[in-house]
Amino acid sequence: MQSSRPLANHGACDLSPPAYSAANQPSTYMPETKSTPQITAYLKTFCGWSEGIRAIMRKYDLPYEEKDIIKNPAFRWEMEQRSGQSLSPCVEIDGHMLPDISGEEVEKWMLENGYFEANDAAPDAPINSSCTDEQHAEMALGRTPAPGKIRFLD
Repeated sequence: MQSSRPLANHGACDLSPPAYSAANQPSTYMPETKSTPQITAYLKTFCGWSEGIRAIMRKYDLPYEEKDIIKNPAFRWEMEQRSGQSLSPCVEIDGHMLPDISGEEVEKWMLENGYFEANDAAPDAPINSSCTDEQHAEMALGRTPAPGKIRFLD
């Protein structure tokens, strides 16, 4: 493969990496010191807080493993063992557990820890909001809302 960069040293290939510039990188660019993070998200099927986590993963185009603690009780047990508590959502990033966390808090933690550069694009769902009391009551009775019918509280 031939480089489109000009040759240096009288025809020798310049193998140095190009300089980083925020202008020429996608919003999800990760510094060289961080590789693609290993992310496991312990989420509920229908939950405002869980949807906030998903919204951040979509905003930054982050690959992650979702473990639905409602559909699979073994995932809830695993979450409780790994996080030391029972509240969700919980997100584990490169072995660091973030228990009982919102999408807003996940984004802040990842920014502070150099996983990506800030992205001013708005998330496609609220990232710091719960479901309504009515939705929680319906879910407790085993009735789940139809897709797209989750209401978020301000």
